[in-house]
Amino acid sequence: MTETGRRGFLVYTAAAAVTTGCLGGNREGDSGEEGFGVETVADGLEQPWGIAFLDQTRFLVTELPGRLRLVDTEDGTDRKVDGTPEVESAGQGGLLDVTPHPEYPEDEHVYLTYSASDGGPETATHVGRGRLDPGGARIREYEVLNVAEPFVDSVNHYGSRVVFGDDGMVYVTSGDRQFKNFGPRHVAQDVTNELGCILRLEPDGSVPDDNPFVGDPMARDTVYSYGHRNPQGLTVGPGGELWESEHGERDGDEINVIEQGGNYGWPVVTEACEYGTDKPVGVGHDERDGVTGPVYVWECGTGGFPPAGMTFYTGDVFPDWRGDLFVGNLAGTYLGRFGVEGRDVREKEPLLDGRDWRVRDVAEGPDGYLYVLVDGEDAPVVRLVPN
Repeated sequence: MTETGRRGFLVYTAAAAVTTGCLGGNREGDSGEEGFGVETVADGLEQPWGIAFLDQTRFLVTELPGRLRLVDTEDGTDRKVDGTPEVESAGQGGLLDVTPHPEYPEDEHVYLTYSASDGGPETATHVGRGRLDPGGARIREYEVLNVAEPFVDSVNHYGSRVVFGDDGMVYVTSGDRQFKNFGPRHVAQDVTNELGCILRLEPDGSVPDDNPFVGDPMARDTVYSYGHRNPQGLTVGPGGELWESEHGERDGDEINVIEQGGNYGWPVVTEACEYGTDKPVGVGHDERDGVTGPVYVWECGTGGFPPAGMTFYTGDVFPDWRGDLFVGNLAGTYLGRFGVEGRDVREKEPLLDGRDWRVRDVAEGPDGYLYVLVDGEDAPVVRLVPN
């Protein structure tokens, strides 16, 4: 769904191609914002996009125009980090996601995703890393690890989340760059490029030997899954599996569990319609074999759920939330909460509804609070705390 879409009720159908079916019904569970309060921990940010914690009190947050900020909730400081790469900030592009190495600070590397040009009008999703000196608020020895080629003359659909899996590998989402030639020749169905894919890399940017297309002369070695449109959420599930959220066109938004080598269908298999119409982009998941279906989907006509960053809650501060999946909602302007049992997903009562906040990312802090990035020109980072 477009980031400027609308929110609506959810309708689902059981689909043979979906491993557990697409679930339906009204939201259930907790009511509104009872049981928690909202505190501002940073403000005045310009289109914050990604958040990542370094330790108990410090976190990094990216801003789309190209700034990286280091925030300390203990002493209240908020500093710009120098040494970041040059980005192409236009449309949906700019400085996007951030994550530290899982063994930080023993391993000082911090990973960034961003859009950058080839010196002309064409851009691509990049991932790189550098060594963070938090005392000096500087990144040193920055290096580009991968560029999701080809470069394209478009400023939309970059992805772009970066996370470490339980296997120690780096996973990066790459969008389809909004190509509109719907059909089997679409870039997201072509593994000779890195668009509309989830990529898997070693921490140093090299290709793992066990990637699904290694040795295939008709595929990129970096590709882990494909058939994605604009994946803007990525997180590791309670069993170590990779969960992803992505935008459809008119609706058709999805939550997926990522399988190695999986084809997720876009645009030949999708529940989305073309913008401004009721015309399906492709066939539904119950009409086509050979693709991996979503565990949760918003069909055309439901209003969709344009999703952003996501995380599972594992802490003790909110015991009723433990095991739930939280997903930022952009146009719907709330924080989605989903109950998850295996691959059985149901949407519960939304959080932060009625505040007109486009929720760009959400992360669990080491303190057990949920931290939420609000998208905007003068935006805050807030945390949810118990009443």
